Amino acid sequence: MHGWLERAHFRLWDSDLGHSFRASPVAMAAALVALVCIFASVFAGWVAPHNPFDLATLELSDARLPPVWIAGGSSNYLLGTDDQGRDIFSALMYGARISLAVGFASVLLSALIGVALGLLAGFLGGWVDAVLMRLCDVMLSFPAILVALLMAGVGRALFPQAPESVAFGVLILSITLTGWVQYARTVRGSTLVERHKEYVQAARVTGVSSLRIMRRHVLPNVLGPVLVLATIQVATAIITEATLSFLGVGAPPTSPSLGTLIQVGNKYLFSGEWWITLFPGAMLVLISLSVNLLGDWLRDALNPRLK
Repeated sequence: MHGWLERAHFRLWDSDLGHSFRASPVAMAAALVALVCIFASVFAGWVAPHNPFDLATLELSDARLPPVWIAGGSSNYLLGTDDQGRDIFSALMYGARISLAVGFASVLLSALIGVALGLLAGFLGGWVDAVLMRLCDVMLSFPAILVALLMAGVGRALFPQAPESVAFGVLILSITLTGWVQYARTVRGSTLVERHKEYVQAARVTGVSSLRIMRRHVLPNVLGPVLVLATIQVATAIITEATLSFLGVGAPPTSPSLGTLIQVGNKYLFSGEWWITLFPGAMLVLISLSVNLLGDWLRDALNPRLK
């Protein structure tokens, strides 16, 4: 197993995609930043110096301390503390974990739904294509923020005693409901081109079922644009989650994401405690920018016209 993984790694590294990656300093820097952010968030329990969400360890006397390089700062809190005495540096890691989890989960669900519906619309055509595309047009008229606000409001009215963990499900579902449309439209366009090619016609003549043709022949040839779109959509989903959390309909206060941390710091921005909102905002920008740069590189690397 180890030998197979090592051979696969060398094949990928020596491929055209690997060469394009090595030739792009921007892509390598963006990948490094993204990996560091993901590693710090996934292993926050081991890397972070404090657990900012453990109420038993919080000291209100340490609230709103400045960063360590400013007078009044403490060496125990590198980037200062928030209004509850939580370590900002540790809160960034734990908050990024929630933002990344919501972003990746919503993009994965959006891709699964959008690719499946796009394949059906492009391959079958007819009334199936017409219905699915009209559904896409309807969903495009509802932004994710509006859908989340509606879902959160209706959910709290119908289930006032629901646990706060349900908020994560609402958050992921609201981003997914509007995010799948772009995948469906992209895959539909690629499938319309692929279904008229010779290999698809040959498969039909030999009696291969439409489902098998879509799964075994068409799907691998339309995944390139999907990978590019998914990479870019991760950053969009993370920003959408942060926006919703900033508005109070995202992550619960007991498990704040980067958006919640920015919302908390916004209350103290004009009173001089700028670090409470600046560092979470910088972390959000850093993650989104690195993922977007990777998406731009992947788009150019997979574009045959640029080779």
